[in-house]
Parts: sequence; C-alpha cells; structure tokens
Amino acid sequence: MTNSDIKNPRAKHDFVGRTCSISAVGSYVPEKVLSNAELEKLVETNDEWIVSRTGIRERRIAADDEFTSDMAAKAATIALERAEVDPSDVDLIILATITPDMPFPATACLVQEKIGAFNAAAFDMEAACSGFVYALEIGQQFIMSRTYDTVLVIGAEKLSSITDWKDRGTCILFGDGAGAAVLQNRENTHGLLTACMGADGRKGSILSQPGGGCLHPASNQSVSDRLHYLKMDGQEVFKNAVTAMTKASKEALARCELEISQIKCIIPHQANMRILKAVGDRLGASENQVFSNLEYYGNTSAASVAIALDEAVQQGRVQRGDLILMLVFGAGLTWGAAVIEW
Repeated sequence: MTNSDIKNPRAKHDFVGRTCSISAVGSYVPEKVLSNAELEKLVETNDEWIVSRTGIRERRIAADDEFTSDMAAKAATIALERAEVDPSDVDLIILATITPDMPFPATACLVQEKIGAFNAAAFDMEAACSGFVYALEIGQQFIMSRTYDTVLVIGAEKLSSITDWKDRGTCILFGDGAGAAVLQNRENTHGLLTACMGADGRKGSILSQPGGGCLHPASNQSVSDRLHYLKMDGQEVFKNAVTAMTKASKEALARCELEISQIKCIIPHQANMRILKAVGDRLGASENQVFSNLEYYGNTSAASVAIALDEAVQQGRVQRGDLILMLVFGAGLTWGAAVIEW
C-alpha cells in the first residue's frame, strides 16, 4: 500500500487545511524502580498474584522532590531535540495530566518555564488515561487550521502522589512517567488520520479521586476518609475498557477504510495485560502487532501511550510510513482510538 492509497477522512470536508504529523517523540521515567517483591512489604500481595492478574512486574516511582512538571519537561526536551526544534519556536504546549503540580497555575505553564518555551501558549487538559490521544487531537486542530505551526503535546503523571499504598487492589497498578510529541505539518504524509473519542459521565464513579475539588474540599474529614486517593471498581473498569476501546478502534479503522492487518503497530493504554489481550483478540490482531511495556512501568495514565510510542519508535517497531493504531480508556469515563501514519 502506498501513501496515495490511504483514505484520509478529513479530506471529505470542504476545508483546505493541512495535515498534522508527529515530528518526534520523547519520554522520561524516574530512576526508582518499585518491584512486586517490594510491594509485598507494604500490602498483602505477592509477585505471582500481581503478574497473573495484571502482567506488571515493576513500576517507576518519582522522587519526593520530583514532580509532574519536572518529568514533563524532561520528556519534552528529548522530543524537541529529536525534532530539531528550538523551544522558542514552540507555539503551544498542551499537557494531559490528572496529577498537576497544583490546581493552578496550569502545569503546562510550569513546563513552559522549565524548557524556555516563552513564545508558547500553554494549558492543561484532563481526560485521565485517555488524555494523550485527546491532546493529540486538540493539537492537530491548531496545526490543520494553520493557527500554529508547532505544538508540543505531553502526557505526564505522578500517580504515586494519589495512590493509596494501603489498598492492594490499586497500589499494584500505577507508576510515574512522562511522554511528549512534537506536532507539525510534514509534506507528503497524512500524519494523524483520525481520532474517535467518547465519554460516559454516567459511569464516572467507577474510577475517580473524590477529594480535592469543590465537591469534597481538603479538610480533616476528607483526609481521614482517604478521599484524596484514587478509587477504582476494577471489574467495571475492565468490562467498560474492553468494550469502549474495541468499538472506538473499529470506528477509527472504518473511517480510514483500513483492515487491522494493515496496522503495523497497535499501542493500547498500558492498564492491564488482560485488557490488552481481550481488545487485541476482539480486533483480530496478531500478538506481534500489539506493543506492550506494561511489565516495566505499570499504568502511567496519560503518559502511558506516549511512553509506549516513544519506546516502539526507539526499538524500531515503527518506521516512517507505517500505520499506528493508538487506543485509550480512562476515568470519566473517557476513551479514544487514533490512526496515525508515522
């Protein structure tokens, strides 16, 4: 299949825009490794139980003085260097996160300062584990409309700061890290072909952090009730994640008139090995199409697919011109699937 054979659904509209491609990616994970064996000292669990149910063997944990903005800035710097873009040429920074350094100002503004991108507008957006795909789609709108030429999209999380280390059902799952992508127009390529996104607020309670907002402001009572930690109904998350990611992926492929066999690399949200396998099976994907680094990092929320994309590129799993299917699911509930020509 040649590039000219690819069906670009955006071309159906009477709008003379331009395509948006990912020029380069970068990622960062903290040095500290927290193994399953170490978790055995914190909660009643063991390596076999964790691996058999999740596929996770270890995760990275940020230092006490290392924050979301720090990790985001490090990933962004790597991506910009690979794209050969000076920070002063960045027009916009979009940061997807559920663990900002503080409620305000936006962590994207803190990243702007750390990398020296002082000509850029900057804002945070939140769609939990779906955040990076949502942010990519937002960013491409600015490129396609010619509003901006260079957009920096980042997914970054310090989930260890909202993890309840007494809850064995959740503390085994999450880790910290960041990934970034530089979006620009690149001639003779389709880039971000389409993104199918969805949400269902009726099921928001199955995955949430209840405390800290105006609903449950910080108080002695909210701290005592442990409302500032992540809460999750694992069975409901699994069921909804598999259904939503499968549906979104099929819709995205249909828009581009593609078969799953034409996708070189599938990059799903790294949440749970059982979810990855169930979605892959429902899509009819082969095992070697599905990229996973879940074993080493666990679930890093908005950073998950960003880190995975970077590693897939660095490992040679993706070459220029290859088609990527990126699929995500997170709190909200939110979900999405994007088809990208790398």
